[in-house]
Amino acid sequence: MEYPSKLIEEAVNEMARLPGIGKKTALRLVLHLVKEKEDKTILLTSALSTLRANIKFCSTCHTIADESQCTICASNRRDHSIVCVVEESKDVMAIENTSQYFGVYHVLGGVISPMNGIGPSELKIDSLFSRLASSDDVIKEVILGLSPTMEGDTTAFYLNKKLSSFPIKISSIARGIPMGGDLEYADEITLGRSITGRTLFQ
Repeated sequence: MEYPSKLIEEAVNEMARLPGIGKKTALRLVLHLVKEKEDKTILLTSALSTLRANIKFCSTCHTIADESQCTICASNRRDHSIVCVVEESKDVMAIENTSQYFGVYHVLGGVISPMNGIGPSELKIDSLFSRLASSDDVIKEVILGLSPTMEGDTTAFYLNKKLSSFPIKISSIARGIPMGGDLEYADEITLGRSITGRTLFQ
């Protein structure tokens, strides 16, 4: 693709690094920003710079947060005896949008994927066990809220085996989510029913 400007080309190349953004979409976005008033573009770049400089991860559950502890972990209105284990922060947002779950979370930061060189030690699994062993709030149930993919199932089976030594209930979200699907793409009703209709992990 020929570009009228090296600056445009560099901006398109960087924009195209984003997931789901191809070169054509990146070009449309860059040209849109060029046509916008300068102050609007500056607001965007400022927001992104502030995000990178100040974003934190909850010290308890590892989800994205503004402070050292996220609002969910800090809330006394949540049921801290139930922990839903998810892959990424986007899954926390997806489940929260259902308004069907009132426990807390634990974000692994990925799933076990030997083909990609990701093993248990690369995930936030040890901190989950630490929470179970030393939690001020007695944890009674762990929900395995992982996407029904091969990697998600592998991670769930690994966690189930490791968690069996703890005196807790282990459940998984109901299979209202299609095999191979991601939680973030499930509609809120289906995801909500999967949470409320969770079953004991087999």
